[in-house]
Amino acid sequence: MKNRHTAFVAASVIAIAFAQSAQAQDAPPANDQQAAAPASETTPEDVIVTGTRVAGRSKLDSASPVDVLTSAALSRQGTTELAAALSSVAPSIDFPRPSAVDGTDAIRPATLRGLSPDETLVLINGTRAHTSALVNINGSVGRGAAATDLNTIPTVALDRIEVLRDGASAQYGSDAIAGVVNVRLREARSGGGAQIDYGFYDTDVNAARSSRNVIGEHSVTASAWQGFGFGDDGYVTISGEYLQRDPTNRADLDPRVTPNRVTGRFGDPAVTQYTGWINAGTSISDHLKLYGWFGYQDRDSRSAAFPRNENAAIVAAANGNPAITVDDVYGYQFGFLPIINTKSRDLNAALGLKGDVAGWDVDLNVTYGRNKIGFRTLNSVNYTLGATSPTDFSDGALIYDQWVAGLDVSRKFDVFKSLNVAFGIEGRREGFQIQAGQLESYEPVPPDLGTVFPNATPGAQGFVGFSPANAIDAHRNNGSAYIDVEAQVTDKLLIGLAGRGETYSDFGQTATGKASIRYDFTPWFALRGTVSTGFRAPSLQQQYFTSVSSVVQTVTDPNTGLPTSEVLIAGLYPSVSPVGTALGGKALEPEKSTNISFGTVIRAGGFDLTVDAYQIKIRDQIGLSENIQQSSSQSTATNAQIKALLDPFGVSAARFFLNGLASKTQGIDAVAHYRAHTGGAGTFDFTVAGNLNRIKITRVPRQTGPLTDVTLFARSRIYTLTEGTPGEKVTGTLDWSLGDLGATARVTYYGDVNQPGTPADGSGDFHTGAKAISDLEFRYQPNKGAQFGIGVSNLFDIYPNKIPANLDTTGVVAFPFYSPWGFNGRYLYVRAGLSW
Repeated sequence: MKNRHTAFVAASVIAIAFAQSAQAQDAPPANDQQAAAPASETTPEDVIVTGTRVAGRSKLDSASPVDVLTSAALSRQGTTELAAALSSVAPSIDFPRPSAVDGTDAIRPATLRGLSPDETLVLINGTRAHTSALVNINGSVGRGAAATDLNTIPTVALDRIEVLRDGASAQYGSDAIAGVVNVRLREARSGGGAQIDYGFYDTDVNAARSSRNVIGEHSVTASAWQGFGFGDDGYVTISGEYLQRDPTNRADLDPRVTPNRVTGRFGDPAVTQYTGWINAGTSISDHLKLYGWFGYQDRDSRSAAFPRNENAAIVAAANGNPAITVDDVYGYQFGFLPIINTKSRDLNAALGLKGDVAGWDVDLNVTYGRNKIGFRTLNSVNYTLGATSPTDFSDGALIYDQWVAGLDVSRKFDVFKSLNVAFGIEGRREGFQIQAGQLESYEPVPPDLGTVFPNATPGAQGFVGFSPANAIDAHRNNGSAYIDVEAQVTDKLLIGLAGRGETYSDFGQTATGKASIRYDFTPWFALRGTVSTGFRAPSLQQQYFTSVSSVVQTVTDPNTGLPTSEVLIAGLYPSVSPVGTALGGKALEPEKSTNISFGTVIRAGGFDLTVDAYQIKIRDQIGLSENIQQSSSQSTATNAQIKALLDPFGVSAARFFLNGLASKTQGIDAVAHYRAHTGGAGTFDFTVAGNLNRIKITRVPRQTGPLTDVTLFARSRIYTLTEGTPGEKVTGTLDWSLGDLGATARVTYYGDVNQPGTPADGSGDFHTGAKAISDLEFRYQPNKGAQFGIGVSNLFDIYPNKIPANLDTTGVVAFPFYSPWGFNGRYLYVRAGLSW
């Protein structure tokens, strides 16, 4: 425990030291206008629109903690992925890079304060963004969540991002339990730029069984933007990005083959991606403005499943007959590696009208979002088809779309010092579809089991396609209304109240509220706090996602006593399906939360410090159960009961989503910032930001309907929630600029993360260890003209702890993929651009 607190204490000491130096700082030079600005002056970079509906409120004047991250801060690093860049500079955000977890390799979720990815709401220009069609059903962080894919928005299209670290369901609706990420698009009437980022890995991979140097695995990103002006204030900003990234591989030697060699591919997927955004607006009268945006992304990702080596058995040895292997049938001398091809097409569009109507600020908008994810399995086979099997399969698709229409109205009154009253309504329609793949991707197993290898597992190896039994087309509607009042009672006292009511066509009504207060004792010291209730509606993906497949097993024929083949079904069912209902499944209810935060704001000269403590209690939390099936770990009576419930459906194992988990999250966020203008030596901008976070699961259900003693959530699932993200994260960043020259140095400390296993004694757990990751960049960046940058991410080539050889029996998973900074090693990059 002592080591877990060391970095956070160190950050506090540094912050105090900066506070003392800031108060003792000499007066700035008179000719340095930015340095001479008074401490109370608000710069454009400070003004926020998230967490408050008062125009002109700055991040240091708000009642809730808000981070403002500019596009420049996000782009001054090696990655061009928005979620990865965000996690590097925001201490409360985590972005693990899972591998070998099917579609989650390509659609990776980010988390805030260690909570589920779908418990953070994402906005685009203040309007609700749509989630991904993918629901994570594998064993990685965010299991069970259908989250918004931040990487569909390129950094070149951004002006800034605001991260509200506070519960905000009463202000913004469902999902804002952990907080809100508001993506604000670039608005430009002129100017533009283009750049190319190129990078590669130069790393030493030291796994349990082998060591090697890797130089290569290239990545190229080309991006550009251009602003156009028309009329008095009209603007059109066009942004585009192209990404081509090679796959990475950090797999170890496979001990199952002779001689030992690397058979797997464990790392980032190969990606080819095209993204384009248009953001526009213009006044159509003296009081009204028309605005809108359109964004589209086409992402082709190719990740690897686990390898099938040449000795992998298609049909196991039985009755004195030898096993039939991959090499016997397909002639794969070295086996084969199935590739999961994920094709994501993402669309965002909005049209709105805002302005002054009878003294009220009115904003009326309609948005539409759609995500379609098509799956293919490449370089694979369907064993049940024998040597005639195709090697490429179309596995089907997932589709999610969302319509949102909203009206927001606000006005400031001369009551107290000021009184801002805001209210609004919103309507939303969501849809979710599963489309079946080609027949060969999931079957066939004819009724007479007349396949070439009747005991083989049906479906494409690596990723079994969706069958017609999985197909779904579901919709729901939602309506909500809110009121938000913020009163500056005196020069020192700020009070806010918000309430929201929502109704859903599937589960009914819910209501949330929020109260906030801030008191400025002096111009340099303030206390603030909030209390709120929140909720997250169960997603359509959680309610309706279905993934069932045939399982062929050998049983004894009761009439002849001879072994015979039997086809059973196993998979994930909706909780209200006949199978789910038989096992005790019920219609999903919303998760509900209670949030409390309390903090302080200190500022003096070029220094500011915010420290906020928080507690988030969540009840009725939704989770994906384990497979409910007969097991040697259960009693004979329980196994007999499960068999009796599943046999009428021809099902051998089933799992589904259910409410019932409860958790308590407690933590502290601290952000210290100091800017020093030294004249001839340039400007130094230093930020230390830390997060200390603890999550405890306070309730785990063990009963569902008729089943009174089953393991619904395994140890590994519980520990993923409590230890799957770092309990401590501290980032120290130093930005230096002198004229057109600049540099950024960043060190991020991550506390230990546990990728838990099944054994109760922890012998199957994989720990990353506590590590510090260093990044460095130098750049020449004039406002106009040619620009150049060079840098290195993970300067000292730090990896998470390697997985011991005795726990990695295939050599594929050589490092914990729960690692919050990944497991790819040192990355070198250059950047060349032109600004006009």
